[in-house]
Amino acid sequence: MEWRPSFALDLAAVLSPLSRGRGSLNFRGERGVWWLAANTPSGAGTLALLRRPDGVVEAEAWGAGADFLLDGVPSLLGAEDDDSGFVAHHSAVATARRATPGLRLGSTRRVWDSLVLAVLEQKVSGKEAIRSWAELCRWFGTRAPGPGPAFLRVPPSPVAIRSIVDWNWHRIGVDLKRRTALINAARVAPRLEEAVALRGSSGRALLRKVPGIGVWTAAEIAQRAWGDPDAVSFGDYNIPNMVGHTLLGRRIDDEEMAELLAPYAPQRQRAVRYLEACGARAPRFGPRIELRDYRAM
Repeated sequence: MEWRPSFALDLAAVLSPLSRGRGSLNFRGERGVWWLAANTPSGAGTLALLRRPDGVVEAEAWGAGADFLLDGVPSLLGAEDDDSGFVAHHSAVATARRATPGLRLGSTRRVWDSLVLAVLEQKVSGKEAIRSWAELCRWFGTRAPGPGPAFLRVPPSPVAIRSIVDWNWHRIGVDLKRRTALINAARVAPRLEEAVALRGSSGRALLRKVPGIGVWTAAEIAQRAWGDPDAVSFGDYNIPNMVGHTLLGRRIDDEEMAELLAPYAPQRQRAVRYLEACGARAPRFGPRIELRDYRAM
């Protein structure tokens, strides 16, 4: 199919929340084509996206989930995103917004795949989480349908997650707390997909009914599953410092960040995304998160 967006579109910026670099066995850009392997209501599917020089997006899909993925291309690329009413209350946010006219908040329209990755990223370094994510997809996911790159894998389904025995969780470096959260979520996975229709705080509240899914995890899922413009990842190790140093020139905590972003409600996450898209970072100093290899414990 071909789709011409009616707005400026920065494909890489819109899709960036789905990417985890070389560890993203379910999502990656290769030679100008963006590949996504996903679980859908109809089954596993693969989506390929290419933006032509004339602005038209070419999309092709394979597998049982092909129709769902093709129907969702506009949503995935931010067609349902509405930034009307957004006001930049800080000059840095205003500058970032002007510099990223093609940034939209996209929606995968599905909770499960984002949930698995978000739980794996709880309270560990990014390197640890992506290693576990890659091994989970490689060992317990499935080969992506279609002619995509050889590395492409569909993340494990709820049924697959529930089938993993304890020693295999240990092999991929996932501790008891995170594996328990994933198993709890897998047991009620169909119910959790209703969060996409609820959206906003109601959708996040539904996700948080699962033991082991808190404010941070629900926000990370909401940002991807329905492009929630207000779901800030409170409890993140890096985001408060990034926001604080960019807007105030100093470190801040979650409480101060909440006060700083309050004027942006109900689009607080949009302000954060503008800053992230422009490469805002906190200075790299101070203690780092201790790397732990749960496979050796």
